[in-house]
Amino acid sequence: MFGPGSQGNSKAGKKAMKSSPRAEKHEKEQLDPYENKPLSLTISENMESIKKELGESQDIIFRELTLVDRNQTKALIVYVQGMVDDERLDEFIIQPLHRERFPLDEPVEPKELLAVIKANILSTGIVTDICDWKLLFQKLFMGYGILFVEGSDQAVGANVIGGARRGIEEPKTEMAIRGPREGFTESIRTNTSLLRRKIRSPKLWMEQWTIGEISQTPVSIMYVKGLADENVLKDLRERLESIRIDGILESGYIEELIADQKWSPFPTILSNERPDAVAGNLLEGRVAILVDGTPFVLVVPAILNMFFQASEDYYQRFDIATFLRMLRFVSFLIALLMPSVYVAIVSYHQEMIPTQLLLKLAAQREGVPFPAYLEAFIMEFVFEILREAVVRMPSAAGNTISIVGGLVIGQSVVEAGIVSPAVVIVVSFTAIASFVSPTYSLGIAARLLRFILLLAASTLGFYGIGLVVLLLLLHLSNIRSFGMPYIKPFAPFYLNDMKDTLVRAPLWLMRKRPQKLGNQNMVRQDIEPEVRKEPEQ
Repeated sequence: MFGPGSQGNSKAGKKAMKSSPRAEKHEKEQLDPYENKPLSLTISENMESIKKELGESQDIIFRELTLVDRNQTKALIVYVQGMVDDERLDEFIIQPLHRERFPLDEPVEPKELLAVIKANILSTGIVTDICDWKLLFQKLFMGYGILFVEGSDQAVGANVIGGARRGIEEPKTEMAIRGPREGFTESIRTNTSLLRRKIRSPKLWMEQWTIGEISQTPVSIMYVKGLADENVLKDLRERLESIRIDGILESGYIEELIADQKWSPFPTILSNERPDAVAGNLLEGRVAILVDGTPFVLVVPAILNMFFQASEDYYQRFDIATFLRMLRFVSFLIALLMPSVYVAIVSYHQEMIPTQLLLKLAAQREGVPFPAYLEAFIMEFVFEILREAVVRMPSAAGNTISIVGGLVIGQSVVEAGIVSPAVVIVVSFTAIASFVSPTYSLGIAARLLRFILLLAASTLGFYGIGLVVLLLLLHLSNIRSFGMPYIKPFAPFYLNDMKDTLVRAPLWLMRKRPQKLGNQNMVRQDIEPEVRKEPEQ
């Protein structure tokens, strides 16, 4: 059963599916001119229509030829330069049409001739019948070669997709010492094939949509039939079908449009660049969302614990993986609370500091004109500017900026008496801890909440920090991701799922899938591990 968060989202989904008059008008302006509009019977009119609709674009290539049949029928091939494989186009379409391979003894109608070409001449793998302009433009900009025959109001699209694409490389944002070195690319078909190489089962199903009234972006979902929750699949299909937008350029568009919590800093959908990590989530009963044009694949439903897990945790011993996972949790708490705890202690709770350390801190702050909270806020703000500059600048310049910012600016502000050395140490250690998180989106949430906690610590000390932390816990307990409680298995508590949270239990102990995910098939391992006996002396 879904929680209250899912009910609220379903109402929102129903509301979104009801199109307003303005949205209906916009949809008609964008799609209706091509939908169900038939093609012309002559290739010259079809050519002129394409040129008119595409504004005489120079990358649209028209190849006219004469077929080798009894009527010497005229034909036209249209394709987009740079989106097709020229060798495949020549080998599978143009050359076969030039050969005398038409098994026809008498003249036939153009539609029958087109059917003969599709069945006997075109040797490419995927051939599609095209009856209207909407489908024609979709296939044309996917990289298909479109074949027209004189006298037929239909066309044939042949799959000769090609062009320059980025090859399979190691993910840049999710590095691993041990594990596969392959990552997703910008091609949705390459990404689906990478997942099928990991899960070689007929139970791995895929469904596809075309989203974006202008961009016409292919979006697919993949799941293991029998493991994925049917209620989650139904909810996901409704949310994807309710999207009305001009273009989808990256999976972040989909993530924001279908997310449960619109105003929460915590991510409720996991984005991943590693096929092995996504395959592992599919085997637990989750659903992957793939968007053409981006290497980031979305996984739903997502819980908070997933953002502390790395694929490398399952490729090494369980004790090492447990230590690293607990280290990530501690680092997240440090990145979230350390500046505010320092400000609270220095400003309100000096009795908690040892006497010798208190005297040193007082000596350091003697010439500083600003209070502790303002020092910490200034340094945090400067570090955020520095981090953003390093990300946006070219790699060579970025390294220079990081050195200048970390050494020169840090030393200069201390010598100038603007901030104390203790604040520089606290902010630097906080920044290092924030990079331990394997998921970038969770690190951003900690960066935002850090400023709120600083404000609370500067006004009420530890009482303010405790109040904000309590509100955060209440907020986390109210979040749902496609009906899944966000802080499961802590609340609600599931003892079986605790084997893969703060600790990573041995694989031979994790015999069942997470509850509320593998409802149809809970058993992951059906065979008890063999007990090894010591050899007799």
